Amino acid sequence: MLRTVAWTLLNFCRGNPEPPFDKIRPALPALMCLMYSDYKEVLTDACWAISYLSDGSYDKIQAVIEAGVCQRLYELLRFYSSLVLEPVLGIIRNIAKGGDVQIQCIIEHCLLHCMVSFLTIPDSAMDVKEVCRTISYITAGNKEQIQAVIEADLFDALLNLSENAEFDVKKEAACAISNATCRGSSFQISYLVDQNCIKPLCDLLDCPESRIVIVCLEGLANILMVGEDDNNILGTKVCYNAQLIDEAKGLEKIKKLQSHDNNEIREKAVEIVKTYYLPYRNGAQTDGSCMFGNLKLVKVGDEVMIVQ
Repeated sequence: MLRTVAWTLLNFCRGNPEPPFDKIRPALPALMCLMYSDYKEVLTDACWAISYLSDGSYDKIQAVIEAGVCQRLYELLRFYSSLVLEPVLGIIRNIAKGGDVQIQCIIEHCLLHCMVSFLTIPDSAMDVKEVCRTISYITAGNKEQIQAVIEADLFDALLNLSENAEFDVKKEAACAISNATCRGSSFQISYLVDQNCIKPLCDLLDCPESRIVIVCLEGLANILMVGEDDNNILGTKVCYNAQLIDEAKGLEKIKKLQSHDNNEIREKAVEIVKTYYLPYRNGAQTDGSCMFGNLKLVKVGDEVMIVQ
């Protein structure tokens, strides 16, 4: 009987077209009860139903949170098989999409600490790419939430994956790292630099997917901004973060991106060079250009071009 109830509610929740939420919302208490079932099939259907319900607007996400789902998610992440973990991760990902308030619920219920093993245990049944994608929504949160990710040791795992995993996983791990540079503090970004986050971002600058290239350029620009601030405070003549990017062959790749077909990529590449590399030189040139490493930077009107 419970199996039939769970299956029926799941079909209501995943209907196409999507059912009006106010019509299906009264089923939330019943679904929460089914999430505590000892029968794996019932539990799985209930989790999938909640996953569908939580995929959408702020109101839908908040209603699922208020039903008490987060505490049960903590228990399920620790003990259950991949059949259950897949929809459980979907619920967490949907909650993380809601915003800072919803992300805080994930943190307060210790869900971050439960996710580390999915990134570090090679034979984990969990889809590592989806775990990285979920974390990328959380690293788009505020400074306190980014700090929670640091304290859960998730960045160590993400950085390892961004260098050593298969390509699809590398992309999602890099997105999670880059997102942290957008709203992270200078201290947090410096921490990521110390953990060698620059190289994996530079490695993906020649990725065929424009979205990933843009994400990496944004991350590197944020890292350069922090390096520039440190440079001004310390009064040093060369931006340390800019040097690290050059050493990771990032500047060489940015050179090529100046002629990319995508306007946003091209503009970001030019802006990075003009803002963070043109002011620093290893030697002045008679033609008004300057040298950084083995690359020559030439200003033509308002544009900066890199030539060999």
